[in-house]
Amino acid sequence: MQISAPIYVLKRKAKEIARHEGMALHQALDQVAVSEGLKSWSHLAAACATASPATEVLRQVKPGDMILIGARPRQGKTLLGLEVASRAAEIGRRGYVFTLEYNERDVNEQLSAMGAGKGAPELPFVLDTSDQVSAEHIIRRLETVQNPAIIVVDYLQLLDQRRQNPALIDQMMILRRFVRGRGHVCAMLSQIDRAFDLSGRAMPGVADIRQPNPLDLSVFDGFCFLHNGEIRLDRAA
Repeated sequence: MQISAPIYVLKRKAKEIARHEGMALHQALDQVAVSEGLKSWSHLAAACATASPATEVLRQVKPGDMILIGARPRQGKTLLGLEVASRAAEIGRRGYVFTLEYNERDVNEQLSAMGAGKGAPELPFVLDTSDQVSAEHIIRRLETVQNPAIIVVDYLQLLDQRRQNPALIDQMMILRRFVRGRGHVCAMLSQIDRAFDLSGRAMPGVADIRQPNPLDLSVFDGFCFLHNGEIRLDRAA
């Protein structure tokens, strides 16, 4: 199901309608749902909950979790990461996206592609496109944030591309301690080895995660893999 904006934007729209039209909020919510082609707000909420992989990711993560979202190119991992950050408000959190891959225009185009930019005066998350993105940079940006956040990092294999940055495993251990200590959730986007394309398997797994530099994957509490429109979520053993 495709709606014109994320559910939190539609909810804000309903509140504005209720205030300006002097109607009860539940009536305004139903009115917004009808404008989206659905019978009622409860119908819209239920449809979004079942239709969105991002909702399922947010449902399964726990405070302090660090998860990996892995896929081959053009399989939707970036869109999933952006949607997870966009939906952070639905569970009372703020979303933060740190990307070494995209600029702000690219991110806006991605959001428009998934219908998440319409009707919103600003991005639904805090975006950081600095070339300095690293574990220490992320921690500096969030060290004064009091409430647990949803952090999306795009992407794992670029974090140690600058020579002055610590080794990838060192960064991940530092970030893991910070995330656990503050109750944040961190979703790390990751490349998958191209050898997977010749494997004949329907879905990549932990063994397919691209590791140009050594990394102890036990730093992750869970894994999310995407391929050909399917998604698989696994808790770490």
